[in-house]
Amino acid sequence: SQCEATGNLPWAIMGELRQFGYLGGLLSEEAGGYGLSYRTWAMMMEEAGYRWLSLRVLLNTVNIVIALFHHLGDARQKEKWLKPVMAGQMPVWVGITEPDHGSDVASVQTRAEDKGDHYLVNGQKTWTSGGQWADKCFAIVRTDRSDKHKGISFLLIDMDSPGVEVRPITMISGTSPFCETFFDNVKVPKDQLVGEINRGWDVAKYLLGHEREMISGMGTQGGAISLSRIALANLGAEDDGRLADPILRARIAQFELRAEAFRAMSERFLDELNAGKAHRAQPSMMKYTGTELNKQRYELAMAA
Repeated sequence: SQCEATGNLPWAIMGELRQFGYLGGLLSEEAGGYGLSYRTWAMMMEEAGYRWLSLRVLLNTVNIVIALFHHLGDARQKEKWLKPVMAGQMPVWVGITEPDHGSDVASVQTRAEDKGDHYLVNGQKTWTSGGQWADKCFAIVRTDRSDKHKGISFLLIDMDSPGVEVRPITMISGTSPFCETFFDNVKVPKDQLVGEINRGWDVAKYLLGHEREMISGMGTQGGAISLSRIALANLGAEDDGRLADPILRARIAQFELRAEAFRAMSERFLDELNAGKAHRAQPSMMKYTGTELNKQRYELAMAA
C-alpha cells in the first residue's frame, strides 16, 4: 500500500513473489525456474495487473532481464547476476527508449566506445521504469556506427558508477514511476557485455516482443475499471435498470464487445505460442490494439 501511495515500484516484495513463481516462472526447473506454461503465466500477470498495474510492469521488466540473461549470459554472468535477479535481490531496469528515438529502437544513439579493458558510455535513456531505485541498468548501446542494425550491443551498467545521473519524471498524478538517465563518460568493464558484440538487434527484437505483450495486456484491464459501474454511479438508471444515457450506453456496449474480441485474440495467440506456431508480428498487433482499447476505456470513464 505504501508503494502504491508513493508511486514507488515494489522492489521490496520481489523476494516474496519469487517463491510463488512470479520471478523466472517460465524458465525450466533445471534452469532454476518453475516451468510454468505461457497460459499460466498470462493468468498470473493478469491477476497482478488487477491488483496494481505498476506491479505487472515491474514483474515483466524483471522477467525480461531474467530471460535475456538465461539465453545470452555466460556461466559466470548467470552465477553473478542471474541468481540475484531471480531471487529479487538485485533491482534492475531496462534502458531502451531515448529522447529522439522511441519506436525506432535500432536508431539508438547512446554509444559505447571500446577503450581496451572497458567501454566508455555516453548518452541518455528516458521513460525508464524504476531506474531511480535500481542497482543495475540493462542498456542497449551503439558499439559500431557503420551499420544501423548490426552495430548495437547490450551492456549491464552499475547505477553507482561515476557519470551516471538519474532524474525522476514527475507525472500529472504527482508520482514518479519513470525517470531519465544520463551517461557521461561512464566506464563499464568489458565482462559486463551480455551476448555477442554488435549482435544486440536480435536481442532487442526478443525483448520488445515481451514488452509489447505486456503493454497489450493493459487493454483488458485498466486497473479493473468497471465502466458500467462508473456510469451508473454518475448518471443513474432508467426504470428497467439500464443506464439512463442511451448514447453512452451504446458506446460502452461497443467497447465491451471489442474488449471481448481482444481477449479472444489473446487466447488464440497463447495457444499458437504453446504450439510453436506464433508469428513474430503478433506482439505488435496486440500492443497496438491493446493500447487503443486502454485509451478508449479511460475516455469513456471520463465521459461518464
